[in-house]
Amino acid sequence: MEKLKKELDKLIEKLENADDFCDTLENLVSVYPFSEYEYIISHLLATDKLTLEEYYDLRNSYIDRNLYLYIFEISAPRGFGDKWAFGHLKELVPDFQRPNKKLDPKYSGEYDFWLDWTDGKNKSHGIRVEIKTSRAVDFEEPDEPLYIKALSFDSDRPFDMNFQQIKTKCANVFVWIAVWRDKIRYWVLNSKEVQINKYFSKGQHRGNIGEGQLHINRENISDFERYAVKSTEIKEAVIKSYIRITKKGGRKR
Repeated sequence: MEKLKKELDKLIEKLENADDFCDTLENLVSVYPFSEYEYIISHLLATDKLTLEEYYDLRNSYIDRNLYLYIFEISAPRGFGDKWAFGHLKELVPDFQRPNKKLDPKYSGEYDFWLDWTDGKNKSHGIRVEIKTSRAVDFEEPDEPLYIKALSFDSDRPFDMNFQQIKTKCANVFVWIAVWRDKIRYWVLNSKEVQINKYFSKGQHRGNIGEGQLHINRENISDFERYAVKSTEIKEAVIKSYIRITKKGGRKR
């Protein structure tokens, strides 16, 4: 939004009555879908300070910079984590299944997805996968709506993404999803890698045994690069992560 505003301000300066126009903006009443930006752009088009082709370029550039801004408009945490994230991952990995007692007789709601995998010895495995999500927002603007303080990936503003309620004994593999206004990143770790990570804080809530949290911010995000994967690599990364923990004698359940 900041870049769009700067671009429009430069065009407004070219108006013959730029000062009067700015005074009008200060007192402008906006009602959806008529906004300040709609008013500015329509005026610039009418006065030939912005061509239709330039408008298309301006519009497309803004959309490219804000592809995932709509995700920050999902206000309820459960709507973001349980609805958007689950649907998003299911599209990326159709083989992910919602768990039930037929797939896992011991299942009691403690993880999010089940993945069937057959190894090279033709042995079948059921991988328990837990999803954790967070959004990158300006840490120093706590009172602003999420869609206002949403950060672009190359922003130098501080952020603090908190992946909460992590129960390492309840899943084999964790998929973490981080959303910026113009980028989505994925990390895949097995339960042992989470448990021994120096940023993992055990005991998120007093008396809540076996549950912890982990913060990713500008200072430590590079430490997780080894676990970063592309959207097309998530299934393969989950399997490889599972293999790592089973080879080291980790908990399979």
